[in-house]
Amino acid sequence: MPGLRLSMRKIKEVLRLNAAGLSNRRIAQVCGIGRTTVADYLRRLSVTGLSWPLADDLDESEIESRLFPEPPASSESRPLPDWPFIHQELKKKGVTLALVWEEYKSSHPDGYQYSRFCEIYRDWRGRQKVWMRQEHKAGEKLFVDYCGHKTPVVNPLTGEIREAEVFVAVLGASNYTYSEATWTQSLPDWIGSHQRAFEYFGGVSEWVVPDNLRSGVSKACRYEPDINPTYQDLASHYQTAVIPARAGKPKDKAKVEAGVLLVERWILAALRNRTFFSLAELNQAIGELLEKLNHKPFKNQPGCRRTLFEELDRPALRPLPLLPYQYAEWKKARVNIDYHIEVDRHYYSLPYQLAGRRLDVRITATTIECFDKGLRVASHRRRHNPGGFTTVAEHMPRSHREYLKWTPERLLNWASKTGPFTVQLARAIMDGRPHPQQGFRSILGILRLEKTYGPDRLEAACQRALAINATSFRSVSSILKNGLDRQAAGCEDDDTPLLDHRNVRGAGYYSGSKGEEDADTSDHGETKGHEAVGNGQGTGGATQQQRGQLSLI
Repeated sequence: MPGLRLSMRKIKEVLRLNAAGLSNRRIAQVCGIGRTTVADYLRRLSVTGLSWPLADDLDESEIESRLFPEPPASSESRPLPDWPFIHQELKKKGVTLALVWEEYKSSHPDGYQYSRFCEIYRDWRGRQKVWMRQEHKAGEKLFVDYCGHKTPVVNPLTGEIREAEVFVAVLGASNYTYSEATWTQSLPDWIGSHQRAFEYFGGVSEWVVPDNLRSGVSKACRYEPDINPTYQDLASHYQTAVIPARAGKPKDKAKVEAGVLLVERWILAALRNRTFFSLAELNQAIGELLEKLNHKPFKNQPGCRRTLFEELDRPALRPLPLLPYQYAEWKKARVNIDYHIEVDRHYYSLPYQLAGRRLDVRITATTIECFDKGLRVASHRRRHNPGGFTTVAEHMPRSHREYLKWTPERLLNWASKTGPFTVQLARAIMDGRPHPQQGFRSILGILRLEKTYGPDRLEAACQRALAINATSFRSVSSILKNGLDRQAAGCEDDDTPLLDHRNVRGAGYYSGSKGEEDADTSDHGETKGHEAVGNGQGTGGATQQQRGQLSLI
């Protein structure tokens, strides 16, 4: 030890000067020590029999052991406290050395007195594990945590009291402190407090050191903690790193622990007798006292937190990004077989090839972004109508896209290229169904007949079908196949009045090919009705002659 060597050098110098004939006063002046100390050294030397010059085989350790022998062991035996137990007890809130000493004395009345008790405890604690002193570089670390004490806020309308959490952030090098109150420690409040802290400091530190709060750390681990995705997203936006303190290791974040203590003592304690009626009012009061705390002069060094911040941390902080961070939450979602995912009961499309995949979904106030293994595969504007669908046509299979292209307007435009009667017939088919889409296939079948018979014959067939109210694909196909489109409607010789019934078939049906049953139609119920009429059933009492005057419907 340096102090021991210094003392041995002094002793040797005292011996040399004494052998040279100098007085104790003069020796004290030369060595810079007291005369009583010189006299004590010379007395000890005379007792040990040492004289100048010292023997060459004597080292400093042996000289020390002769001059300062161990005192004889005391015959008095006092019960020793259980120091490990006391050390653990002192970690509990409100437990002091005075309290544990009183408990010790109550069990051992003949034990140590308080001053000796404290001295022995501090000596025992000093021999325990040596802690590394942390060195904090300028702009390197920002420590964040919440105070243990909450602040009540009164609702002015109902009188209900709600307790607010107090967030604290401390820069490592300057101890410059930021604090604010939020309603909860939930993820939105946690992220918002970080944003406002960065803005208060006017820059971003290299690291952020949080506790293992659930909002910041999804899964605590000493070696590989799992950071909350939203918290990680915030760190990426501000180009910083999140390095949580080890669980159960408060010395990893001693700076913020001290900052929390200061905020509780100099801010929350100062506001203890004030009543606040809103969170904004509370934060205004915290802000005023926070400025006083950061400008409060240090006791053991010149300046204050503010001046040290301007000197150390501010020049070293990274600049804030140009755009503020947009709060976003992340969730896992599986793509359903209809190639949609669900977010807040609304459904958003993904490329159909991803059906069955489990994706990462980033949710902001305005957008929904989907990522597959880190690659963004879809982005939608966020909707808030439960049960609705947001579908991009490019995400659909080709067959689905082709189906959605057909609309009533498109079919009518296509029919208009053939003629007005074709348009009327198409409109009549759609109007005759509960849903227009149910008539699409019939209309498509009619329009495709143009390839076989030409537009003029198809237009004439549609005119005849309208005249006899035969609004179906089978009817138009039968008219064309039997050449009835070349005859004017209603030119038959028989003057018997026609029976106005859509299920009655005419003579042309029986003279031609029966029914065109292989036609492309999905209206199976209507086909069965036609077959029943062809067998002489369901004619409503009409005679064979009357049925022969009508064409197939």
